[in-house]
Amino acid sequence: MSIGLIDVDNTRFPNIALGKIAAYHKSLGDNVEWAMPMFGQYDRVYASKVFVFTPDFSDHYDCEIVRGGTGYDIHSVLPAEIDRLQPDYSIYPYIDSKTAYGFLTRGCPNKCRWCIVPVKEGNVHPYMDIDEITLDGQRSNVVLMDNNILACDYGIAQLEKIADKGYRIDLNQGNSARLVTDDVAKLFARIRWIGSMIRFAADTPRQLAEVDEAMAKIDRYREALGKKPAQYLVYTMIDGDISECYDRLSYFRSNKRMRIVAQPFRDFNNPNQTIPKWQKDMAHWANRRELWASCDFKSFIPRKGFVCAEYFNNNKTSAI
Repeated sequence: MSIGLIDVDNTRFPNIALGKIAAYHKSLGDNVEWAMPMFGQYDRVYASKVFVFTPDFSDHYDCEIVRGGTGYDIHSVLPAEIDRLQPDYSIYPYIDSKTAYGFLTRGCPNKCRWCIVPVKEGNVHPYMDIDEITLDGQRSNVVLMDNNILACDYGIAQLEKIADKGYRIDLNQGNSARLVTDDVAKLFARIRWIGSMIRFAADTPRQLAEVDEAMAKIDRYREALGKKPAQYLVYTMIDGDISECYDRLSYFRSNKRMRIVAQPFRDFNNPNQTIPKWQKDMAHWANRRELWASCDFKSFIPRKGFVCAEYFNNNKTSAI
């Protein structure tokens, strides 16, 4: 068979499902390539879409089309014989031979209104072993995309195994700072982090203090091991009251070892949602570290003739 692949989101972040589909079909002797609408001739095309807000592809293919991923259907899953495979990394030539991507756990016990993981995957539960993802150590730098690995004893046991084996990891999602006990902080201090970057989430004011406490614990145990202080990244949501968001996103600006990634709230049940202009401007400011670190949001000029202080002075937060 001739197989075509379409990464609908095209985020430059590898689509793990497509990588596994490629591995499966190549194991059957099939030809697999990125779908080319003008020149490709295929028996089947797989299109994967992660985000519901990503527009669907518009190209025409005169063959069977298989659409999958949360962006198409929240309940879609790979067949078990494909899901247990490791991705074919050759379809993403920018991924080096020492790097792997995957999940050790799936699901999450929280029910945050902006997240569909608990609906799609249920409560947190074991999924894979780290040695499966690393191909028994052949790929020792691992980007893990678990949504709440610290909420699961299995996940913590896997992190212990990672520390013992010396794998370098990036827990790519926002870890829950409130789950960083002394034992977890000691474990985080032992782990080798890709880019020395540890990630947390702070979507509410309460979580700011939790992140502060978690960082202090980890830094203390890293110092005891003779390691330099870690670098930190905090994911944060922009939603609701502009003053609360401003205070929360500004909280860590003086910390030179910190950066944030912010995004406006996306309503997965409303495909016609309109993001307020102030949220887009705040995300632009926060996600450009040089702006966030050097310029107060109220002084930020996102376009000629407009200063963001006007959102506060003139109650323009509803402007689109």
